[in-house]
Amino acid sequence: MGKNRWDELADILVNYSTQVQKGDRVLVTMMETDTFPLARAVHASAVRAGAVAHIEFQSLLVQRDLMQFGVQEQFVHAHEMQSEGMNWADVYIGLRGASNPHELSGIAEETIMSFRRELGKVSAKRTKDTRWVLVRVPNSSFAQQAGMSTDEMMDFFFDATLLDWTQEAQRYDEICKFMQSTEEVRILSKDTDISFSTKGRKYVVDDGHINMPGGEVYTAPLDESAEGYIQFEFPAVFSGQYVEGIRLQFSKGEVVEAHASRNEELLHQLISMDEGAKRIGEFGVGTNYGINRYCYDLLFDEKIGGTAHIALGRAYEQCGGINQSAFHWDLIKDLREEGQLILDGKVVMQNGTFLI
Repeated sequence: MGKNRWDELADILVNYSTQVQKGDRVLVTMMETDTFPLARAVHASAVRAGAVAHIEFQSLLVQRDLMQFGVQEQFVHAHEMQSEGMNWADVYIGLRGASNPHELSGIAEETIMSFRRELGKVSAKRTKDTRWVLVRVPNSSFAQQAGMSTDEMMDFFFDATLLDWTQEAQRYDEICKFMQSTEEVRILSKDTDISFSTKGRKYVVDDGHINMPGGEVYTAPLDESAEGYIQFEFPAVFSGQYVEGIRLQFSKGEVVEAHASRNEELLHQLISMDEGAKRIGEFGVGTNYGINRYCYDLLFDEKIGGTAHIALGRAYEQCGGINQSAFHWDLIKDLREEGQLILDGKVVMQNGTFLI
């Protein structure tokens, strides 16, 4: 009997994405019960590779209980086991199940941000200390969110993940090499004209080694370089709350004006979370043309071929970034219908198509 699709994906995650070796300690987060088929397949694949694997279970429903009934002191300690897990693990594979996007409705925004701030410390440790990959595993709730049937969504998911990643990586590398040879970025589109510098910073390819599906090339802009304004067509999601119609104005690298047509107060609270939340920690472009529709989920949406994105908050050290924050929030700019990405004065993407 041939492998099923879960087994195929598990082998990619273990043998390609994180390159598990004999003796590695592999921590697998099974987030929501729907991820169990993949969690089991990943565990089996890791064991076959000679690793020691451990599965931990988490759920947004459990997190909601903590936020609803707990206090700040409990938030600090609630993540200690996960933090210790990052100390233990050589490899981290996060299987992020889907849930009701409005699951945290009714929880005070300050409470959500306080909880996320503590969780962000664990994420920072994971990115620094482990070889890691994150996967968003769809279910019927996720399909509904994206406007697809469940069968369509699962086909969409596997079509975007069960690829020849060695071949994909070669294409992404060509884009990365060109971008690395440039220093000045300008994004020009409707209600958008923003520029910043990437001089001395390193571009990194996500070719399925960091997120699955992969499909982005990204870096960390110089902290004080962003000037101009940018408007985002797609809603941004934070803990199940949609922030729509976002428009940001930058001066000397910082957000100086922030507007939204929905949940503007939340937007203002987020960018005031800490000192680094007002700065751009990441700039990237989506390179996976197998992902062609917005799903209201960043692990897919930042990879849409023909889009660009910036993230407010924490910068990645491997890019040479130094901006510190407990916050890292990607915002997607769609350039497919109208827009240009200009590097060192040369148009390298026109209406979603790379010209390099």
